[in-house]
Amino acid sequence: MSAPLLTVCGLQVAYGGIEAVKGVDLEVRPGELVALIGSNGAGKTTTMKAITGSVPLAAGQIEYQGRSLRGQGAWDLVRQGLAMVPEGRGVFTRMTILENLQMGAYVRRDTAAIGDDMDRVFSTFPRLKERRQQLAGTLSGGEQQMLAMGRALMSRPRLLLLDEPSMGLSPIMVDKIFEVVRDVSLQGVTLLLVEQNASRALAIADRAYVMESGLIATTGTGAELLRDDRVRAAYLGE
Repeated sequence: MSAPLLTVCGLQVAYGGIEAVKGVDLEVRPGELVALIGSNGAGKTTTMKAITGSVPLAAGQIEYQGRSLRGQGAWDLVRQGLAMVPEGRGVFTRMTILENLQMGAYVRRDTAAIGDDMDRVFSTFPRLKERRQQLAGTLSGGEQQMLAMGRALMSRPRLLLLDEPSMGLSPIMVDKIFEVVRDVSLQGVTLLLVEQNASRALAIADRAYVMESGLIATTGTGAELLRDDRVRAAYLGE
C-alpha cells in the first residue's frame, strides 16, 4: 500500500478557548477520493482551514508528501501541488472568467501545458468558455462554483481540497458538480471532499470520515457508511 499523501495526526484547533477540533486523525492516499461528512458545526471546515494554514493549530501535526505543513503559506502549498476550493468559492469578482483561470496557473511556467489545461477546463465547463470575458461577480452561484473548481484545476494539483462544493446550488447544478468531482478523481487527482450532502459524497467516495463535535466518530469505505444504520439515521434522513 502506498504511503499517505496527506496525514493529519492529533489535530486540535481552538477559537477563543473553545475547541472546534479536538484531536482529529485522518489520512488521504494517492488517487483516493476521501469524504469528510458531518453536521453543521462538527469542525469539518475548520479542519480544512487548518490543513491549508488558514487557522493556527493548538496541537497536532499535518504532513503532505511526508513533510510538515507548519509555517508554509498558500503560495508554497500551490507550488507543491495542493489546492483548495473554499466554502463560498472565493472567486475574483472584478476579474473575468479567463483572468480567474489564468490566476489559477500563476505559479506555473509550462505555457503549452497551461493552454492544454485551459482547454480541458473549458471542455468540462462549456458555460465558462461561452462567457470567458464576463466578470466573475456577475455569474450565478453555480457558475462561480464551476469557476472556483476550474481555477483550482489550473494549478494542476496533486491533492485538491473541496469545501462544501454543492452548498446553496440548484439540484441540477449539484448533479453537475458531483459529476465533475467524480471525473476529476477518475483522472487521477487525489481529493479530500468536505460535504453536507452526505449521501452524494458517500456515493462517490473511496473512503469517508464522519465528524461529530470536533472528533472523528467513525470511518469506513463510502459503501460501508452508506449501509451503516447509524449514519443513515443521522445524516441521510432514513
